[in-house]
Amino acid sequence: MTLNSIGLDTGKTQQLANDLNQLLANFQLYYQNLRGIHWNIKGKAFFDLHAKFEELYTDANLKVDEVAERILTLGATPLHTFDDYIKAGKVPVGKDVSKDENAVRLIIDSLTELLKIERQILEASDDANDEGTNAMMSDFITEQEKTVWMMKAWLGETV
Repeated sequence: MTLNSIGLDTGKTQQLANDLNQLLANFQLYYQNLRGIHWNIKGKAFFDLHAKFEELYTDANLKVDEVAERILTLGATPLHTFDDYIKAGKVPVGKDVSKDENAVRLIIDSLTELLKIERQILEASDDANDEGTNAMMSDFITEQEKTVWMMKAWLGETV
């Protein structure tokens, strides 16, 4: 086993970086979805949702940067082209979404996919003894579970 300068197995960190790149790509798609629904939302809930979607895309933008920096910390290169993002994408792409319920459903569906990826990374980072990635995933999961609950509550649904 070869350790890198932060004390982690280089074989395991390479796989974690690959997994984080998948997360990065999907966060970029999620971010673009949020921008689109922020710009295009219509209806009586416009003012509330427009502001909420801005809050969510600002947060997603910060997370994109955190994930990319973690990939660099692990010694790899973050994906950075839309072609790469589309190839790695699991998050649904929302085009011309302007109805409030469809926009909220897109957020729920996107976060559900992100949570799946994050849980896989959490398990792998635990196995690699990578506390930095582990803590990041734990924080992301906690926040996103709450957002899913809130969005489902807005739709009148339960988790």
